[in-house]
Amino acid sequence: MTHSSSTHSSPRTRRVGEQIRRDLAELIRDELRDPRLALVSMTGVEVSRDLAYARVYVTLLGDPAERAERVAELNRAAPLLRRELGRRMHIRTVPKLEFRYDEVVEYGARLSALIDAAVTTDVRRHRDPEETDSEDPA
Repeated sequence: MTHSSSTHSSPRTRRVGEQIRRDLAELIRDELRDPRLALVSMTGVEVSRDLAYARVYVTLLGDPAERAERVAELNRAAPLLRRELGRRMHIRTVPKLEFRYDEVVEYGARLSALIDAAVTTDVRRHRDPEETDSEDPA
């Protein structure tokens, strides 16, 4: 699931969200110049219908405390980033930015690991009786 393709969004809010995502990636890299934010990936942007607010979903490396601190840094930089977005984008109102850690990727990885473990267990269960039959010369 990508956050920018919400079922409630219009084509305009999706376009604005994608433009915000592209521009923010450049701004974070070029304007903030914080090496700790270098590996931030934006997974999606949800823009309100009235374009007043944009929720920006990010993923990044680190333990939960580090991730929370990086997201807090992004939220502290949000007014600066919004101002710079205003200079780049040609829209009347630039949405107020709110950064959130995107747990969807992490959830997907956990789910994938559970599926892999279940498949491995299932293969073992089905293989064990066959192996014991083939080893038994009877």
